[in-house]
Amino acid sequence: MNRNTRGKDRSSIFLRSETLMQRVLRSLLFSVGVTREQIEKPFVAVVNTWNELHPGHFHLDRLASKVKEGVLMRGGMPFEFNTISVCDGIALGEGMRYVLPTRDVIADSIELTVQAHQFDAMVLVGSCDKILPGLLMAAARVDIPAIIMSGGPRFPGYWPRYDINFSAYGLAQLGKRYRDGEFSDEDLDELETVVMPCAGSCNGMGTANTMACLSEAVGMSLPGDGTAHATTARKERLAVEAGAQVMTLLEKQLRPSTIMTRLAFENMLTVNAAIGGSLNTVLHIPAIAHELGMQIDLEQFDAVSQKTPLLCSVEPSGPHFMSDLEKAGGVPGVMKRLESTLHRECLTVTGSTIGENLTKAKVFDDDVIRPLDAPVHSYGGIVVLKGNLAPNGAVIKQIAVDHALWTFEGPARVYDSEEDATHALMAKEIQPGDVIVIRYEGPKGGPGMREMALFRWYVTTTGLHDTVYVVTDGRFSGYTSGPCIGYLSPEAAEGGPIALVQTGDIIVIDIAARQLNVQLSESELQQRRQRWTSPPPRITKGYLARYAVSASSASKGAIIR
Repeated sequence: MNRNTRGKDRSSIFLRSETLMQRVLRSLLFSVGVTREQIEKPFVAVVNTWNELHPGHFHLDRLASKVKEGVLMRGGMPFEFNTISVCDGIALGEGMRYVLPTRDVIADSIELTVQAHQFDAMVLVGSCDKILPGLLMAAARVDIPAIIMSGGPRFPGYWPRYDINFSAYGLAQLGKRYRDGEFSDEDLDELETVVMPCAGSCNGMGTANTMACLSEAVGMSLPGDGTAHATTARKERLAVEAGAQVMTLLEKQLRPSTIMTRLAFENMLTVNAAIGGSLNTVLHIPAIAHELGMQIDLEQFDAVSQKTPLLCSVEPSGPHFMSDLEKAGGVPGVMKRLESTLHRECLTVTGSTIGENLTKAKVFDDDVIRPLDAPVHSYGGIVVLKGNLAPNGAVIKQIAVDHALWTFEGPARVYDSEEDATHALMAKEIQPGDVIVIRYEGPKGGPGMREMALFRWYVTTTGLHDTVYVVTDGRFSGYTSGPCIGYLSPEAAEGGPIALVQTGDIIVIDIAARQLNVQLSESELQQRRQRWTSPPPRITKGYLARYAVSASSASKGAIIR
């Protein structure tokens, strides 16, 4: 039923129509309990990624109900529908192939539902790594008045028996003490119950919370939403306010395309550098921009990172949690620090500009949100490396790497999957000084571009974490720390140079010089290229088979072409 009512008088279409067919079609709305008075109101989609299995989404049914309260307060008629969400942590391993592809399925499903039912506005409620980017992509593509409502982080876990916080540092200590045989089976049973104390996304600056913060930075979320915690009353109040505010956006016809301008994306990149955002933003920000006809390339990430200081040392890159950032002033506090470097004229979903919003912002803890003249580092988080091993780019989080490892040279240990590398690690084939190359894990080769978080955790638990590099055409978790280079483009499945590397080849890494090379002549690489043949696809049916054909390179955001 195409109501086709955007920008028109709903009552003239629904209540004054005299044609029999239109009355019969209108009965479909009456059949679900909608009244004549409600039909007159603007229809607002409340898009919810809630499900019962996902820890970051388990509470979103409550937040969606609060959003609907806000819509009703301002005279709208909310209708909730769901789309998919999967948990990266639960999916680790084989299931991880399916995680990144969900981003585009989420965007597609929202587009299909909202356009088919011709909603007037929408509030998109979601959390976690690929879901928030999918919501932003949908908002950009559909381009009706919209607000992003993030689910919020959980509070950090703590194990009082052994005084361990669940941070990157705490997990490293946990791994060492486990190797030393300190824990009994009963201890480990207890551990499982305290690691994740409540619903919500992770408690550090992983991809989930990075994207929540960046939704706010680009102007698509209400101030404070990026760090307001999942199970707090503040988050529920923000949900009510989002529902109410979308009605103001509808009245003003303030659309995502007016908010997410090129200058707004520049603000987004600046905040990303200052908070030490996840490496996965090199996939998501370009994909969102693509929906608006803009191109964001890897070089822009690197350029912004070189001129933007790191102001927040939130784990895994530092000692603080998202709860510390929230208490210190949240994203408004970070943007207040950066105000002189931001485009203050950019509009936001408040209806006001960034500059107007920041008149109310304040920093409450100079240690958590550092001043510009006393940053954690003079540079931002993300560095793009290039060279004969990654002509189109590779990415590393420099703030998570000990400065002593910024230059590194070692022999390659080459594996064609994460599983092969894991088996080699457990068999003690990998030694300090090695460069572990894991290939055929890109968007096409995976397919699905798995993150190598599980393998990196195994490296940490074996005590090799600060003695080896991991280089892959796959990706990394936002929680990955240490010397890890990912997103190599072109990927191995496309015949990229990573497909030509052999065990024993010397790989040279220089972060300061932005270089990633294998010590091979161009003629040797060309000879190997002539001998190389593409391996058969791992998956030949279903969605991943289609994804492998359609997904672009990581350097292009792994967008579906």
